[in-house]
Amino acid sequence: GTGLGFGGFNTQQQPQQTTLGGLFSQPTQAPTQSNQLINTASALSAPTLLGDERDAILAKWNQLQAFWGTGKGYFNNNIPPVEFTQENPFCRFKAVGYSCMPNNKDEDGLVVLVFNKKETDIRSQQQQLVESLHKVLGGNQTLTVNVEGIKTLPDDQTEVVIYVVERSPNGTSRRVPATTLYAHFEQTNIKTQLQQLGVTLSMTRTELSPAQIKQLLQNPPAGVDPIIWEQAKVDNPDSEKLIPVPMVGFKELLRRLKVQDQMTKQHQTRLDIISEDISELQKNQTTTMAKIAQYKRKLMDLSHRTLQVLIKQE
Repeated sequence: GTGLGFGGFNTQQQPQQTTLGGLFSQPTQAPTQSNQLINTASALSAPTLLGDERDAILAKWNQLQAFWGTGKGYFNNNIPPVEFTQENPFCRFKAVGYSCMPNNKDEDGLVVLVFNKKETDIRSQQQQLVESLHKVLGGNQTLTVNVEGIKTLPDDQTEVVIYVVERSPNGTSRRVPATTLYAHFEQTNIKTQLQQLGVTLSMTRTELSPAQIKQLLQNPPAGVDPIIWEQAKVDNPDSEKLIPVPMVGFKELLRRLKVQDQMTKQHQTRLDIISEDISELQKNQTTTMAKIAQYKRKLMDLSHRTLQVLIKQE
């Protein structure tokens, strides 16, 4: 079909992963990967840096660094040391959790913007934020920025879900596809403007295709043992709605813990609101029951009076 003008941004639609945050991105197979594995094995088992019994101690130190996922493994005077990261296969601080898969279509146009601001600040300045985002989109009068939802995140950050509606000259309108809007936001100059507004991250919120899900499940993430990955797929409590995601290192574990704690607080807040509503309804019910009893007595009294009038008339 013909575009409605959003193509003026000169962006190319690129499908993006959404809530997975790039955790599943697979590294390209560099030509030197085999050498890297050989060097890692040498650093962990048979370093030849000193040429005496101290090399055995160095090997144990390198093993400890590899288990922690940080540091440099020296093993040969003529070869640079191995950089140990948390993605290395020997790092012990890894686990697999589960994340909900989004179920929104690309045509729903939902894009997530994470702001380095508190939720109260975002809500109090929501109109100014919408106007600023409209300016980022070029101030086109055929475009309207809408806020789908606002949610608190850990570390005084806030998630804002937006979509953009584009109106055509003939009066029809449509939502700009999420991938198109995201591609526009990812342009260097636009990204700079968003950063000035406090945006630290942007991503689409679209469902994964069956082919994407299959690819993600078939390929263990970097540094995750295939056996652990296979077991995580077996242990998935709801494979229709959840997908396994790796948790590598304390930082990622802490992030998920904060998110879970934040969600628990939000659920508790919602439960408190529901509890207050129930208490209010119970009070209203008590008041209503009292009024009903009062009206019943009044009806009975009026019935007696009516009966007395009828008796006197007879």
